[in-house]
Amino acid sequence: MGIKNLPKTYDPKEFEDRVYSSWEEGGYFKGVVDEKKESYCISLPPPNITGQLHMGHALDHTLQDILVRWRRMQGRAVLWQPGTDHASIATEVKVVEKIQNEEGKTKYELGREEFLKRAWDWRDEFGRKIVNQMKKLGDSCDWERERFTMDEGCNKAVTEFFVKLYEDGHIYRGNRIINWCPDCKTSLSDAEVEHEEQSGFFWHFKYPVKDSEEYIVIATTRPETILGDTAVAVNPEDERYAHLLGKTLVLPGVGREIPVIADSYVEMEFGTGAVKITPSHDPNDFEVGLRHNLEQIVVMNEDGTMNERAGKYSGMDRYECRKAIVKDLDEAGYLVKTEPHTHNVGKCYRCSTVIEPMVSEQWFVKMDELAKPAIDAVKNGDIKLVPERFDKTYYNWLENIRDWCISRQLWWGHRIPAYYCSECGEMMVSRTAVTKCEKCGSSSVRQDEDVLDTWFSSALWPFSTLGWPEKTRELDFFYPTNVLVTGYDIIFFWVIRMVFAGLYCMDKIPFDYVLIHGLVRDSQGRKMSKSLGNGIDPLEIIDNYGADALRFTLITGNSPGNDMRFYMERVEAARNFANKLWNASRFVLMNIEDEMLDALKRENVEKELTMADKWIISRLNRISGEITDNMEKFDLGIALQKAYDFTWSEYCDWYIEMVKPRLYGNDEKAKAAALWTLTHVLEGIIKILHPFMPFITEEIYGYLPTASGSVMVASWPQARSENSFAEDEAKMDMIMEAVRSIRNIRAEMNVPPSKKASVILVCTGEKMEAMNSGIEYFMSMASASDVKITSDKQGVPEDAMTAVIDGVEIFLPLEELVDFDKEIERLEKEKKKLEDELSRVAGKLSNGGFLAKAPQKLIDEETAKKDKFQEMMNAVIERLDMLNKKRA
Repeated sequence: MGIKNLPKTYDPKEFEDRVYSSWEEGGYFKGVVDEKKESYCISLPPPNITGQLHMGHALDHTLQDILVRWRRMQGRAVLWQPGTDHASIATEVKVVEKIQNEEGKTKYELGREEFLKRAWDWRDEFGRKIVNQMKKLGDSCDWERERFTMDEGCNKAVTEFFVKLYEDGHIYRGNRIINWCPDCKTSLSDAEVEHEEQSGFFWHFKYPVKDSEEYIVIATTRPETILGDTAVAVNPEDERYAHLLGKTLVLPGVGREIPVIADSYVEMEFGTGAVKITPSHDPNDFEVGLRHNLEQIVVMNEDGTMNERAGKYSGMDRYECRKAIVKDLDEAGYLVKTEPHTHNVGKCYRCSTVIEPMVSEQWFVKMDELAKPAIDAVKNGDIKLVPERFDKTYYNWLENIRDWCISRQLWWGHRIPAYYCSECGEMMVSRTAVTKCEKCGSSSVRQDEDVLDTWFSSALWPFSTLGWPEKTRELDFFYPTNVLVTGYDIIFFWVIRMVFAGLYCMDKIPFDYVLIHGLVRDSQGRKMSKSLGNGIDPLEIIDNYGADALRFTLITGNSPGNDMRFYMERVEAARNFANKLWNASRFVLMNIEDEMLDALKRENVEKELTMADKWIISRLNRISGEITDNMEKFDLGIALQKAYDFTWSEYCDWYIEMVKPRLYGNDEKAKAAALWTLTHVLEGIIKILHPFMPFITEEIYGYLPTASGSVMVASWPQARSENSFAEDEAKMDMIMEAVRSIRNIRAEMNVPPSKKASVILVCTGEKMEAMNSGIEYFMSMASASDVKITSDKQGVPEDAMTAVIDGVEIFLPLEELVDFDKEIERLEKEKKKLEDELSRVAGKLSNGGFLAKAPQKLIDEETAKKDKFQEMMNAVIERLDMLNKKRA
């Protein structure tokens, strides 16, 4: 087959979809059990089926894809396990909205069965849409193994997990304080509540002592809950209230009597040292209520309105009730004072409605025993969080964890496998559907109406997707998985639950590492959100710039655990880099002719390799080792930066320019050595860039005469001793530094590249040897007309421009560089221009009117301009003085 060249223009739209299809058709994504290989598995955090991928997904997926592509090239048996999440609350909200908008019906009017059909239709539409978006990004998942958190296998796993926990005494059903969302009308776990500072008030009320003129002053931020008070608590050590212990108070505005109790929960120094206890509407009060056997009075409905226990306030919204009760108690003389107060308010993570702590009958998982092994797994190093600083967050959450409320008052999700007999009241928890009561034999059996928290099924993801509770080859080979990649915002939601579930069900950790990344923020550092209108659609970026440019942008400068800002300028720069790689590859390919192919083998050109060839081979060798080390440490941003610098600077800007004289010369052996080196190093570049920029590297790889198959399964470059040429590297580095110094001198003197000039190098010993070996590069890359290398300065012109590098003095005769008269004329014009600018800005800054009226920012800007112009003027004067002296 003859050599073909790349198209002239880099156009990712032309090949990205085609390349992805070729990967799928080639079966390169398949995670195959192969006992001869070391396994490598990542479980994709399943995106919700509620919409489309956002920039956070793009970052998360790119990090994972880099890791799995790299490990695949290293010869590991790789499985990137994909799937999507049913997202119970979020999806139900979307489906309900769709039904209401299109049909004007509520879910209750449709009925549960019909509603679930609509939810599955939603999943079929949006689940497929999200998968197609992942493919656009380049995700190399094993799509044949794609899972959904409510598919048959995951359903079986969820039921097994629930029943196992229940049988082992870790699950119970009871009345406890929970977080209730009045808008979603469901319970929430603590992790699903987001806290936000909000301005409010502290209202201070009198609670009269029965049959006395005495009273206790109580402060509250939620007066509407007074209606549910069942006690006032004081610290047992507080002498101020010792005489009131055991006495009763009359609840203001209600008239109900409540006791004064002693409990160490109360802080004597805080407020008045007395606290109202509302067991049904405050988590701390709930615990106090249990200790003192207090009545639990729920005064609100599920929609946030007051219920019949609220008396005359029944039917009011909770905030209307708050205003009304404050007004009534003020008029009755109970309000002492009102103080502004800023406090944390819990909000539903889905709809941002302020949650209501409320006693409710729900299903809970006891967390104390399950949390301990999860804490130990990180403490003893079995699981490593990257970066380590997130250990504290992890421990803090687990060490202070409360029982997990797992029931949700929704229809979309895994229905709780508990059954109730209508005849005898028996409750049965079963792995299979129950149609007859185990106790009385009645067929009047109904299943629990609630579904399980979304995170209950997600907790099983690393092993349920591999076949658990069945014992499969995949489960045995790929579990524990190697890395979990996730944002720091869902450590509590998901990571912790996977750890305790994995240890409980599998008796093994679910993953060895947790790579934690930050958020993708806008260019101003703000979180991307609909309300701010600052979201950036990754698919639009891909459409305009290509997936490789987006991936490159997301990883450049990225470090574990830190947020990143997204700049469109960086996307442009990423596309420029892709274009540079494309053009460099095209240049190499167009210089290779069919008849050269047999000659382009290392054994044929080994003796012809020059110092520059050995330098670039050695640099590739060294950089490959460094990048591998960076990847092992999850410093992917640093790894990409090294690959970028090597490609752009060392290969494109230096080496390609160095070999052009040989490529265009008549020495066929020298040309073959240059082409072999160009191709060998380009292939290495394509390989080290592939995990980061998979599409362009695959497209270029297919054109390389030395390549076969897909770059996806090509061997990852390793540092090898036969490719290390330390002496040539050192010499070449010294030559390059000298060339850079000569270029700097020429730039300072405004000498055009076309004007040649003599170069004199003064050095001795090995430095002289190095400089002698670089004469051709000074001629071709430093615009030298001739190069003189000497051990002393005798004969060096006095007016020469100089530079010094390690052990080498560089001289460029000034008269060869500059036309004195023209340069002086140019500098005089520059001086006049600067004098005008300085005069203008000085006049402005001495103008009293301007200084009085102008904002300080504008004055500072003018002052900065003055300093800049003066600095430029000083440099021009210095150059003029020097040139005038030389001319004289």
